[in-house]
Amino acid sequence: MSPEGKKLWNIIVLGFGFMFMFTAFQTCGNIEQTVIKSFNSTEFHGSGYTSMAIIYGVFSASNLIAPSVVAVIGPQLSMFFSGLLYSCYIAVFIYLYTWSFYTASVLVGVAAAVLWTAQGNVLAINSSDSTIGRNSGIFWSLMQFSLFFGNLYIYCSWHGHVHITDLDRQTVFISLTVISLVGCFLFFLIRKPDPEGSSAPEGAESLLASSLLTPGFMFAVKACKMFVTKEMLLLSVSIGYTGLELTFYSGVYGTCIGAMTRFGTDAKSLIGISGICIGIGEILGGGVFGLLNKSSRFGRNPVVLLGLITHYVAFYLIFLNIASDAPLAPEGGTDLEAIPFLESFIVWVALFCSFLLGLGDSCFNTQLLSIIGLLFRDNSAPAFAVFKFIQSIMAAVAFFYSNYLLLHWQLLILVVMGFLGSVSFFVTEWVAQSSRRDYDRY
Repeated sequence: MSPEGKKLWNIIVLGFGFMFMFTAFQTCGNIEQTVIKSFNSTEFHGSGYTSMAIIYGVFSASNLIAPSVVAVIGPQLSMFFSGLLYSCYIAVFIYLYTWSFYTASVLVGVAAAVLWTAQGNVLAINSSDSTIGRNSGIFWSLMQFSLFFGNLYIYCSWHGHVHITDLDRQTVFISLTVISLVGCFLFFLIRKPDPEGSSAPEGAESLLASSLLTPGFMFAVKACKMFVTKEMLLLSVSIGYTGLELTFYSGVYGTCIGAMTRFGTDAKSLIGISGICIGIGEILGGGVFGLLNKSSRFGRNPVVLLGLITHYVAFYLIFLNIASDAPLAPEGGTDLEAIPFLESFIVWVALFCSFLLGLGDSCFNTQLLSIIGLLFRDNSAPAFAVFKFIQSIMAAVAFFYSNYLLLHWQLLILVVMGFLGSVSFFVTEWVAQSSRRDYDRY
């Protein structure tokens, strides 16, 4: 196999490994609050929202130590062992206990930081200046297929079910655990690329090596210095918004749909169809704006504006279609209507909103990754660590308040943060373009 063929093989294997792992994990996150509500046990007192808040909180803090872990044991073993911890978290749902549920949440938070640091390392050393866009698009699209396959399985398994029995839960989570383990072992198919001077974007290998080998404390200092730069402070509002809407589409919205059972719909299985629609939006957006790189001709601002518009349309339709107490409703569902004159839950509107949530998320994320890569190309490792830190912190905050806030208050927070995040991105893009014009002039 030629050197370029080997690198492309590694990217494809990386994408399939993440696709299998996140087919299991993202499906788990999408249904876990609904599953917990259906779990009939006086000894279990866990919350899916609290678990995800712990995961993202620990994830953000663990970004400080993850580079050192990857440097010591290598990216391949880092992804494998992290994947095993993801599988353990999913397996906890087979027999639910409060202590094991929250312990696994902490471990997955650490594993997530190591996993994504290793993924970035593998992606960079198998890419060049001319292939980094293509490879990122291939990886993104393959990983987002996880939303399609996992949620299709949930739809087929729970179709016609009003209540999730212990047997239903155990069957689903045994299957998801096996799927996650398959993804873990796929990482061993990644081959070491041939050493070449052009094997990574200019300076990427040396920068990654220095970043990964830097002790955790020094890496944290570098990341903190980068955080207080003008560009990163502006982008932090946009990044923070992606953390909030990540929480909403990956955990809260599926729970809301599952709570609309009294309107005569097969709401439990609709959680799976909703996840599929989110995945279609993510894949479409990733393909158009990531893999094909068509957005560069017009700049990044129109894509972010499209993302904001699609999210606003989704938020408004969700406000009209879903009852305000749906995120907090018991297992039997909500007794409220969304608005007085709408007497039934409209399924196609809910699924269309799922698609819009996925499409808007891909618009924001592809452009944020693009502008961060442009502005901080000489210090990409700490820049992306800051990106993950901010996003994880805001996701943790959102999962925490999802335990208490009604749907309309959560939507209001998203509307305000979406507007502020878009404006801050527009300003950052203008600063980046001005700097580029000044550089080209001289």
